[in-house]
Amino acid sequence: MKALITGASSGIGRDIARELSKRGCGLIISARREDRLLELKNELSTGVEVITADLSKKEECLRLYEAVKGEDIDILINNAGYGVFGAFDETDLYAELNMIAVDIVSVHILSKLFLKDFIQKDHGYILNVASSAAFMPGPLFSSYYASKAYVLRLTQAIREELKKAGRDVYIGALCPGPVNTEFNQTAGVQFGLHGLASEYVAAYAVKKMFAGKTVIVPGAVMKVARFFSKLLPDGLVAKMAYGFQNSKKG
Repeated sequence: MKALITGASSGIGRDIARELSKRGCGLIISARREDRLLELKNELSTGVEVITADLSKKEECLRLYEAVKGEDIDILINNAGYGVFGAFDETDLYAELNMIAVDIVSVHILSKLFLKDFIQKDHGYILNVASSAAFMPGPLFSSYYASKAYVLRLTQAIREELKKAGRDVYIGALCPGPVNTEFNQTAGVQFGLHGLASEYVAAYAVKKMFAGKTVIVPGAVMKVARFFSKLLPDGLVAKMAYGFQNSKKG
């Protein structure tokens, strides 16, 4: 099998690459930081191709697809993404638009293009990295939470379409809570909860992907949080989320 992983230079993407390599998968890893990708390539035992790309640009998403579409990809891991923290009226518009381009537009483009290929051969896996943020409103992180809600709902809708059509193609969403990665540093926040190890999240995600799980939630705390978020009124959830987000200020 061969996998394309975006955002593979660090965090969950890097550790999913390691996990798939352990399982004997050939890899194409992509991110902006070529030096990080080359370090990862040298570490892994299976064949690895490095392609640098800035997925905030639509043309780069299309270029990445064109570069690998002849490689008979079996697995797409849409991992690239980041957050912009702060009150909506205070955050930088262009930083948010760039975030939306990476977190939503790149996922949309690559999912659509590879899904068509996977449907044609009636086989393939797409794992979209969302977040537990997708389950609720996120004051002080509003655009990021909304972007992950888009990823989750898009994934769930496509999954139902595939089931109704009888396709042997998987699509799922990974929805972790806090994870020990560079995410909080990039967003300029400090997590109030202890984060899960990125290695654990990656191994759990790959295991559940191959088991056919649509919404993958690592860790007992986030499973409980998701359960209660379904029961409580949205207004109360938003109020609780504000308090949690406010505690993250770095």
